[in-house]
Amino acid sequence: MACALIFWLLLFTALATPSQGKRLGPTPHLRYSRFLDPSNAVFLRWDFDFEAEVITFELQVRTAGWVGLGVTNRYSRAGSDLVVGGVLPDGNVYFSDQHLVDEDTLEEDGSQDAELQGLTEDAVYTTMRFSRPFRSCDPHDQDITSDTVRVLAAYGLDDTPKMDRERTFVKPIFLLQIIHPDDLDAPKDTIIHDLEITDFLIPEDDTTYACTFLPLPIVSKKHHIYKFEPKLVQHNETIVHHILVYACGNASTLPTGISDCYGADPAFSLCSQVIVGWAVGGTSYQFPDDVGISIGTPLDPQWIRLEIHYSNFHNLPGLYDSTGIRVYYTAHLRKYDMGVLQLGVFTFPIHFIPPGAESFMSYGLCKTEKFEEMNGAPVPDIQVFGYLLHTHLAGRALQAVQYRNGTQLHVICKDDAYDFNLQETRDLPYRAVIKPGDELLIECRYQTLDRDSLTFGGPSTINEMCLTFFFYYPRNNISSCQGYPDIIYVAHELGQEVSDSMEGMMALSNVEWTPESINKAEKACKEAQQTVIIKTIDELVENTTGWIRDINPPPRGPCLESSGGKVEPQDKTPAGFRAAPVVLSGSSSAPLRCLPLAALLFGQGALSWLLATVQAGI
Repeated sequence: MACALIFWLLLFTALATPSQGKRLGPTPHLRYSRFLDPSNAVFLRWDFDFEAEVITFELQVRTAGWVGLGVTNRYSRAGSDLVVGGVLPDGNVYFSDQHLVDEDTLEEDGSQDAELQGLTEDAVYTTMRFSRPFRSCDPHDQDITSDTVRVLAAYGLDDTPKMDRERTFVKPIFLLQIIHPDDLDAPKDTIIHDLEITDFLIPEDDTTYACTFLPLPIVSKKHHIYKFEPKLVQHNETIVHHILVYACGNASTLPTGISDCYGADPAFSLCSQVIVGWAVGGTSYQFPDDVGISIGTPLDPQWIRLEIHYSNFHNLPGLYDSTGIRVYYTAHLRKYDMGVLQLGVFTFPIHFIPPGAESFMSYGLCKTEKFEEMNGAPVPDIQVFGYLLHTHLAGRALQAVQYRNGTQLHVICKDDAYDFNLQETRDLPYRAVIKPGDELLIECRYQTLDRDSLTFGGPSTINEMCLTFFFYYPRNNISSCQGYPDIIYVAHELGQEVSDSMEGMMALSNVEWTPESINKAEKACKEAQQTVIIKTIDELVENTTGWIRDINPPPRGPCLESSGGKVEPQDKTPAGFRAAPVVLSGSSSAPLRCLPLAALLFGQGALSWLLATVQAGI
């Protein structure tokens, strides 16, 4: 009786669907969206439940054939996961969790970990909606993490899933964006102000750092800047590498005009406290509702230095640019004044990365014990709410680690799949608290297999950087805290006899770079004493020293057992797995005995809908 009831319930649901394909239950609004291809034929929506560790995707493609969505890695399509689905001409749907055996060959996973929520086709689009765990117990499924994720989308013109490179797209996306802009307040009294250079002739050089000094908005009482976004000229978007806005101390004497930031006139490098920053791939950013950048009080900066990094690799002539940062501010005050703290490796002249390295780590230490003395007043706990990670082209991963009393507390932020073309300000899922005396360590991982000479720290895109910017409150006067290793010690460990830092850097060119010498250099950089340079908004500088501590990687959480397929014994990782959260109400086991038949007749998505229906007690 129970099986018959379930059969007619599912049959009625299938027949009641007016369009071709299947819609399984309600479809809640998905907050995030992005086009995945240049012609805007492939559109992705998504949302996630951070606590349940489940993400939902909806892929809409301009095709009447099959569609696929998954995750890939930086180096090869082989091993990518891909959820494939479509609607046959007779209206039946197909849906499968698969992976790429090589660049072109699809194979179905032994464990089906994607749950279908809807698959429809109309005169223009095929739309597939499904959910999956952040981390399944299937080794063929790539994890969804707080790193940059390389989203893979593919489709065909018919219902035979076959990879076609012209219809395959990869886009780096930060999927687990905690705060959506629609969740934040937009004050009604918002005022817009542009900090920009106008009609600047971009030099034909590979790298240009253009700086100018501009006043902040003049207001009669305190206001808060609560949002910023890049202001870019359309045809110059690919040439602008980054834009930084530095607050100037009110005692500074500033030059006029536009000049090279780090050239002959040192005045154009004045002002070192970043207040907002944008880099290639980023978009607008709005601060949380309780923080803002204070302007309009005697303690607030009145002028800023606008720094724009141009990368004109093709040496194009005659390009004029009007680029900058647009800020949004309001008289509706927030609870806290915010600041930005720059951390990482002191860029020049000590930083280096050997050529031909599969992996090379650099470390920059910050010790906060001098913050109060340099701030000129007690420094309250630093509450970090957001961050921006920055390297150049050789960068592959970054992380920021916090230590207290010699013990690692946690990794504040990281990106193990860093992408130079996606540098954006990101929110933390919690407020990280930095107390006086804590140590902060920035680790950057590089790869230089395509280089045959040393890469040095520097401003050019082909040079390197290792930086992290913490967005925090309440504001203090510390602008940066960066470290670098004792290069004399490093050179000695590499067999070079040197007596000062300049000789040490020059001696690196004498080293024969092999996997062994690369490993020795990395080990020496980590073991060497670090010099820590701390700077304030008023250009006060003090040094201290410290040592690099070991980093304990956070353990991976348990994987989620599939609710729609068999978990093979070899799929269970050492971290263990947890059962899918399905609890059936009542004591009768009749619905469970009918599930295989329901899945066979109506598909896995219907089975999932049935489980939810039984759970609700219907």
